[in-house]
Amino acid sequence: MMPRGSELLLPVNPLFIWFSLFVALCLNMLPWGRVAGVPDFLAVALVFWNVHQPRRVGVGGAFVLGLLMDVHQGALLGQHALAYTLLSFFAITVHRRLLWFTVASQAVQIVPLFVAAHAVSLLVRMVAGASFPGWGLLGAPLVESLLWPVASFLLLAPQRRAPDRDKNRPL
Repeated sequence: MMPRGSELLLPVNPLFIWFSLFVALCLNMLPWGRVAGVPDFLAVALVFWNVHQPRRVGVGGAFVLGLLMDVHQGALLGQHALAYTLLSFFAITVHRRLLWFTVASQAVQIVPLFVAAHAVSLLVRMVAGASFPGWGLLGAPLVESLLWPVASFLLLAPQRRAPDRDKNRPL
């Protein structure tokens, strides 16, 4: 049984999943500087694919992508890996329940996931002896949840197209 108002989607191409994660990784690697509330694009993409395709993108992929972010940022090795792993685990845990809601309701319900991921990353950074990065860190989970409808629209777009146009086919 499908949620009310949802449409049938084509199967997702695994190459598209990993390409979108690579693009999100590249967006995270841009030199944003000290801009407050910059979202973690890779976290948004990971949560999206963990909710929509939990068997294709799992905790292991999140761990590897987290290690790549740690190496890029020169952070404590495992800081992002731990945060992304926990984020993916909890996204996979709630994915069946989350898909029953509208995209706006989903955005509200994933805010605690993003807050927890940033809190874990901050906790690891503080335990390692780094200074507090500032209160702008609190805005990032809110911006990430606001990006959820955009990510849903963009990442589900290739699945919404008809396989081949036919006047006699209702799908």
